[in-house]
Amino acid sequence: MNASLGRRGLLAATLALAACESDSTPIVEDSVPPGSQSLQLTADGRVRPRPGRDAEYRLGANDRLRITVFGQPTLTGEYTLDGNGTLAFPLIGAVRANGMTTNELQRAIATKLEPDYLVNPSISAEVLSRRPFYVIGEVQKPGNYPYVTDMTALNAVAIAGGFTYRAKTTQFYLKRLDQDGKMVRVIARPDTLVRPGDTLEVRERYF
Repeated sequence: MNASLGRRGLLAATLALAACESDSTPIVEDSVPPGSQSLQLTADGRVRPRPGRDAEYRLGANDRLRITVFGQPTLTGEYTLDGNGTLAFPLIGAVRANGMTTNELQRAIATKLEPDYLVNPSISAEVLSRRPFYVIGEVQKPGNYPYVTDMTALNAVAIAGGFTYRAKTTQFYLKRLDQDGKMVRVIARPDTLVRPGDTLEVRERYF
């Protein structure tokens, strides 16, 4: 069966089931298909993320960063974005970092520092820890957990102690904010990638 047709069939079936549920959160398809994570095999046989992953990562609330302003030790340090994804930075105050990449944040800080405080500032921003993810529903230990790179839905369930005996183990929902800041639900399979800030919902099976 064609993969795209299979996904459409799954979406249609899930939409029909969702019509009977009380959760009115819109359902969308994942923009990153299962199995498409960016991995590479190293010379010693290990698997690791390809370079440049942080450069594509979109910042959000509770992400922790190390920001280096070269030649300025009083500005260099570790910073945590607040609940709105805002960075409080010396001299320039609040920087709305939510949704930015680290490269975009570097430019935003440099623009605010120049020319009033520094001339041609050189800035580096590195993600130290990403915001947690959440697991709810039919798992042994619902709650929030530190994010792990390239984590799948099944990995997240394992971190949360595994399924309960009532759990539906082959299909879940991931709740996340879309690019417009609206909450949506993504149909998830065991190999679907979980993003920082996602809420994995493991539902109860009906039979």
